[in-house]
Amino acid sequence: MKGIKWLLLITVVVMVGVVAAGYVWLRLSLPQYQGEYPAAVANPVNLDRDVRGYLSITAADRNDAAYGMGFAHAQERFFQMDLARRSAAGTLAELFGERALATDIERRRHRFTERAAETLLQFTATDLQLLSAYSRGVNDGLASLTAAPFEYTLLGAAPALWQETDSVLVIYNMYLELQGKLGRDEYAMTVLQESVPGDWFQFLQQHSSDWQAAIDLTEVAPVSMPDGPYPQILRAASPCMDCTPKDSADLGSNNMAVMGRLTSHGSAIVANDMHLTIRAPGTWYKVQLNWRDGNDWQQVTGLSLAGAPAIVVGSNGHIAWGFTNSTADWHDLIKLQLSEDGKSYLTAEGWQPVRQYYETIKVKDAADYSLQLQETRWGPFINYGEHTFALRWVAYDPNAVNFNLLKLETRQNTEQALALGAITGIPTQNLLVADKEGNIGWTPLGPLPGRQLTDWDTAQDWSDGVNFWSANLSAEQYPQIYNPPSGVLWTANARSVGGDAYRLLGNGGYDLGARGQQIRDSLLSQGQLDEQALHQIQLDNRALFLQRWQQLLLEILTPEVTAKHQLTDYRMLLNQSGRYAQSDDIGYTLVQQFRQQTIELMFAPLSALLEQHGSRSAYLKYSLETPAWAMLQARRPDTLPSGYTDWSQLLLQAVLSSKQQLEQQHGSLHDSRWGKQNQAKIRHPLSSAIPVMGDWLNMPASEFAGDRHMPRVQLPSFGQSQRMVVAPGQEQDGILTIPAGQSGHPLSPFYRADHQYWLNEVALPFLPGPKKYQLRLVPAA
Repeated sequence: MKGIKWLLLITVVVMVGVVAAGYVWLRLSLPQYQGEYPAAVANPVNLDRDVRGYLSITAADRNDAAYGMGFAHAQERFFQMDLARRSAAGTLAELFGERALATDIERRRHRFTERAAETLLQFTATDLQLLSAYSRGVNDGLASLTAAPFEYTLLGAAPALWQETDSVLVIYNMYLELQGKLGRDEYAMTVLQESVPGDWFQFLQQHSSDWQAAIDLTEVAPVSMPDGPYPQILRAASPCMDCTPKDSADLGSNNMAVMGRLTSHGSAIVANDMHLTIRAPGTWYKVQLNWRDGNDWQQVTGLSLAGAPAIVVGSNGHIAWGFTNSTADWHDLIKLQLSEDGKSYLTAEGWQPVRQYYETIKVKDAADYSLQLQETRWGPFINYGEHTFALRWVAYDPNAVNFNLLKLETRQNTEQALALGAITGIPTQNLLVADKEGNIGWTPLGPLPGRQLTDWDTAQDWSDGVNFWSANLSAEQYPQIYNPPSGVLWTANARSVGGDAYRLLGNGGYDLGARGQQIRDSLLSQGQLDEQALHQIQLDNRALFLQRWQQLLLEILTPEVTAKHQLTDYRMLLNQSGRYAQSDDIGYTLVQQFRQQTIELMFAPLSALLEQHGSRSAYLKYSLETPAWAMLQARRPDTLPSGYTDWSQLLLQAVLSSKQQLEQQHGSLHDSRWGKQNQAKIRHPLSSAIPVMGDWLNMPASEFAGDRHMPRVQLPSFGQSQRMVVAPGQEQDGILTIPAGQSGHPLSPFYRADHQYWLNEVALPFLPGPKKYQLRLVPAA
C-alpha cells in the first residue's frame, strides 16, 4: 500500500512538473503589452490596449501607424498570418508534411507567388512605403517575442521573415476563400446541361422566384415545369456517395444601411456581419488608427486582417462601410482544343504553345515534390472528370490586388466612397456605405471583367474568338444605388440587382434570398431605426424559410400515418416548436432534417449522374429548393425517382429516414434539440495534434442558435465572423464583437476575450475602452 502511495505521489509530481514546464515554455512566446521597445519608426508610436485587447495605435504619420499595426499583428497573430501566405503560395507542406501536399499541388497552379511579385511592381511609391513600414513592423514584432510563437515549436519549424509580397499573398488567399470554386460549378452545370433536355435544365437551374429581395426591386419570373416527360436519367436508381445537393451559398454575409432620415441622430448607419469559417483565433483583429495628416488628426476604427495594413470595414467619422461577398461570376471554364501531342491549343489566332512551368514543393520529413504546370493565355490547365479545361479567373488579372482599399480611410462622403469601386483590387464585394450627412449607397467594390460569352454558366470553347474577356469595366460602367426611396439598403449574397447591372455581374452561386428577404422586411417594418435595432436583425433566427416545410410535414402526419408508424411523439414535438432556430428547439431540427432528406431523395439520381462524371450536385450554381418545391406542389408521377409508387411514399420515407438518423445521432428525438445538432467547433489549427491538452486551445463546444436561411447564420464552424453596427460621427453608440479574441496566444488575457459576449449576443462597444496596457515603440538610437 505504501509503495502505491509513493507511486501516485511521484506521478502527481511529474505531472505537475510537466504542466509547470509547459506553462513556462508557453510564456516565452507571450507578447509584451507594456513598457518601451526600440523600433524602426521616425517618431514614437503608442500601442494602447483595453481590457479585452482592443488595440489603439497613435502615430505621427500613416507609415508609422502601419508599422505599429504590423508589430501588433505579429505579436498576436503571426502563425495565422503565416498560414494565410503559405495557403496562397502553396507552401503548407513545409510545415505540415505530406498531409498538406495535395493542397499545395492544387494551389501552385495559380502561381500566386510569381503574381504577387509582379503585382508589387505596379504599386505606387506611397503604397510601397506603407507596405514596407508594415513589413518591418511585422518582423520587429516577431523579434520582440522571447521565443517564436508556440506553434513553431510544436511543428519543429522556425518562422520565416515577412516580405512585402506576403501581404499581397494574404489578399490572394482571400480570393481563394471568397471565390474558390475554380470552375467546379461550371463543370457541374455543363454535365447537367449535356445530360438533360434544355427546358428541364432551365427548370432545375433557375433563380429563386419565391425568396427574391433585390435592392433595385427587380424580380425574376419562375421557370415553369416543362410539360414533357421528366428525363429518365433523373429517375434512375443509381447509388451516390454524396447525395446532399447544395443548400445555400455558405460564403456570405449580411449588410444593412439606413439613411439618416430614419435615425434619431441624423447620421446614416451601417450594420455588417461577415460570414466566414470561424477559428481560434478568428479572421478579424479590432484596431483603431490615429495619425497626423498635415495639421489634422485622422482616425479610423474597425477590423483589420492580420497580414495587411488596412482597416477592412469600419468608420472614419465621416463614412462607415461594410462588405458582403458579391457571389457574382468570377470564373470561366474554357473547353480546350489540344493538339495530338498535347503541347499546343487552338485560339482565334491559330495554334499556340502550352506554357510549361516547373516547381518544387518542399515537404517536411519527405523528399521534395517536383511539379509541372501547364498554362494557356487564358489561365492554367484544370481537370474535371476526364476533361482538361483552362481556368479564366479575375484573380489572375494584374489589377486583382492593390491597396486602394486604404483610400476608404480618408473619404468624406458616400459618393466619394462609391467612386472607388472600379479602382480597388480585392475579391469583389458588395460595398454598403453610409455617411455623417445621412446618405447611403451600394456598388461592387473590386474588379469587374468585361465579358463576351455565349453562356456564362457552362464551359465554352474560346478557340474561334467568339467568347472572350475584354478590359475591366470602367468607373462609368459600374452599377450604383444612391439614397433609395425606401431609405434602406441590404445585401445578403442573393441576387442584388437585375437588368443591365445583373448582366455585368452574372451568377456565381447566389443564395436563395430568404435571408435577404427577412432582413429587408425587418428594415421596412420598423420605421425609425437605431444601432440596437440593427443588431437585433443580425441576431434574428426566426425560421420563416421553413414554415412551408413544417406545414407540409404536418399534412403528411395524418392521424392514420401517425398511429401506423408510431409517430405520436414526433408529431407532438413538431407541434410544440419549430418557429425559431433556437438551441433548445427540437421541432426546428425535425423540420430541417425532413427538408434535407426530402430533397436528397428527390434528386438522388441527379446526384448520382454528376458523381459518375466526377462532379457533385452540391457544386451546381443554383439551389434545388425552387424546383423541388414546384415538383412537390405538382406531384406528377413521372417526376418520382424509380422505386416509389407515389409521392406520399417518398415523403413518408423522408420522415422515417430523417427520424432514424436523428435517433442514431442523438439517442432519441427528445435529445435532438437544435443546439446539439448545431454544436460549436471553433478550433485552433493545431489543437487536434496535441494530445490531452489540445482541446484547451479551442473555444467551448457551446450549442448554437441560428442556421443558414435566416439573418443569424450559424453553423458549427461557420457563421458571423464579426458583428458591427456603426454610424459615422456617432461611434460611441456603435457595436463591434468578434467570436474569439484578439490574440492567438492561449495565455494571453485576450485569447477568449470576446467569445462569451459574441456567444451571448452582448453588444460590445464599437470604440476601444479605457487604456489598460501601453507599449511604446520609440525610435531606435
